[in-house]
This record gives sequence, C-alpha cells and structure tokens, in this order.
Amino acid sequence: MSSDILVVGAGPTGLTAALELARLGMVPTVIDRREGPSGLSRAVGIIPPSMDILAPSGAARAIRDEAVVIGQAQFHAGRFRFASLTLDHGEGAQLLALPQDRTEHHLRVALERYGGRVDYGQALEELTERPDHVEVRINGEARRFGHVIGADGVGSRVRAAMGVGFEGYDLPETWSIADVEAPGWREPENFQGFFGRQGRTVIVIPLAATRFRLISNTPDALATLPVPMEVERVYRAGTFRISVRQVTAYATARVFLAGDAAHCHSPVGGRGMNLGIADAGDLAARFASGGLAGYHAARHAEGRRVIELSERARKALMQGGALRRGMFYGLMAVMMSLPIQRRLAGQVLDV
Repeated sequence: MSSDILVVGAGPTGLTAALELARLGMVPTVIDRREGPSGLSRAVGIIPPSMDILAPSGAARAIRDEAVVIGQAQFHAGRFRFASLTLDHGEGAQLLALPQDRTEHHLRVALERYGGRVDYGQALEELTERPDHVEVRINGEARRFGHVIGADGVGSRVRAAMGVGFEGYDLPETWSIADVEAPGWREPENFQGFFGRQGRTVIVIPLAATRFRLISNTPDALATLPVPMEVERVYRAGTFRISVRQVTAYATARVFLAGDAAHCHSPVGGRGMNLGIADAGDLAARFASGGLAGYHAARHAEGRRVIELSERARKALMQGGALRRGMFYGLMAVMMSLPIQRRLAGQVLDV
C-alpha cells in the first residue's frame, strides 16, 4: 500500500527507511538527486545490530552471502603488531565488510520486492512544513506529503529547510582514502591498523578477497602505510576533511532527519553507516506504532553516545605525545590478552 511519506536520499539510511516502511505496509516515495545508483564504496563495515534490522526484509541474507567476514582487528606500532582482537564469534556476532554500493544494491533489490523504487534525478528544491502536510518542490514541481524523511547526507537540503542547528566542529587534518586491488596483501581477512609517529595512522579494511580500503589521517594513505602493499589497481583515491557534528533536533512535527543528515563523525570505529541504519529502522518502526514523538529523544541520545565513543577512540589512537600513545598501546596489548577480550569484541560489534 502506498503512503504519503517522502524519503529524500537513497543511500543506506534512506534505503533502509524506505525498505522497512514498505515491509510494514507503507510504501514511500523515494527520491535522489543523483542520476543513478552510486558506484562509490564509502562505508564498509556492517555490525550485527544493522543485520538484525535488515533480516526481516531478506536484505541481511543477501549482504551476508557477498560480504567478507572480518576475522580479527590487528594493531601495529609501525611494523610491529602489539595487539589483536578476535571479531568472528559466529553468525550473529561478526563484523562484515562490503562496499557501500553493494550494500545499497541489496537494499534496492529488497525494496523492489516490497513494491518500492527509487526515483533518481529528482532534486528537492524547497520544503515548507504546514500543520497538516509538508509542501515540497521537486525538479520544479510542487507536491504534498504527510511526512518527509531527510536522509540526504551531510549537506542535507531537508535539514537546511527545517532550520535546525548542526552543531560541532571540523577536524584540522586532511584525511585520505584509497580503494585498491592487492592480491598479495597479508592476512586479507583481517582489519589492520598501523600507528606511527606524530599520530600518523593507516587503517586497512578488506572489501573483497583481494580488494582493500585504506583510510589515513594523512594526505596519502598508501604512502603512509609502513609495510609493503603490492597494488595492482587503484579503484579510487582522494582526500577529505572530517566534521564532528550533530543536529539540535532530529524532528519537527512532520519532518525527520536520519543518518549523515543528522550526525557526522570520524570513521574511527566504523559506526557512521550503522548509526544511520539504526536511525532508519527506529523511525520506520515508529511510523508503524505511532510513536513518532519519541524519535528525537531516542536517536539524539544514541547519536551523542556514538560520536563520543568515536572521538575517544580517535584521540586515544591518534593524538598525544609518543609516551602517551605508547602507554595506551601497551594497555591495549594487556587488555586483549586477558579473558575480557570477548567483552571488548562485543563493544566493537555492539552486541
């Protein structure tokens, strides 16, 4: 059954919201200003709570069939490995890795099974909230909807139209990213972090059997990597800046924000996409139950918790002098050799 809900943005957050609404009998209108699906693999890691949200629709099974299961998180000071944490504790307690464009593909396929679709090339130009509806202009056409979900990213036009604050700060570093084909990379099933002098960091994340994502808090991730990596192909490389921000209000009476439109933070911890999926799942369930009034309180608190967690981890791993970082690395090595390792894995996996 069609609904009068408009979802703006067809990334993982918007697609999850649309899929769950459709599964619950409320097929929304979904628009995206892009001309077609993205081919970029921005977010990678998928944690168990996200898979739980996507399981009823069947999307989780399709994702699991294609994704890489991360065996361990391994931590290095330069070339020297000082700690490792087992992350594969069986189905339901695993960290999965899959390029974002493939995750979006499986969400779209599932959405179409429930009668939904994405209208690409449709740009939201204006939005005005009225007491009993929301007026929007899409590609010059005036339309009305009962509710609007803004899942249109950090530069959200929905958020701008709502006039809510997006408070926070910008990190000073220039970060870099590279997606590469490297068939000979060591222990390809493991997440690997390399920490060097002055907090220079490179994270290597499996994307497929021989494809990897590198993220660094330096301008050149490949050049910063302290161990050899034989790269056969570079799919994507570039730099980016990071903001740490959260909206002051996730909702008005008829307009709601989710995902990067509501919050953004560093990639440390890999929670950005997962937090957006959780926003979307929570919001769709509230449409079904009539509990929309509680959305802001629940998601603002969870967003704040994840942002604080990400920032604590980033500062501990990447900031401070050599002595401070050395003490922290030593503490990590001790903690990961103790029986509390499974508890630590549970915190990473959010289970």
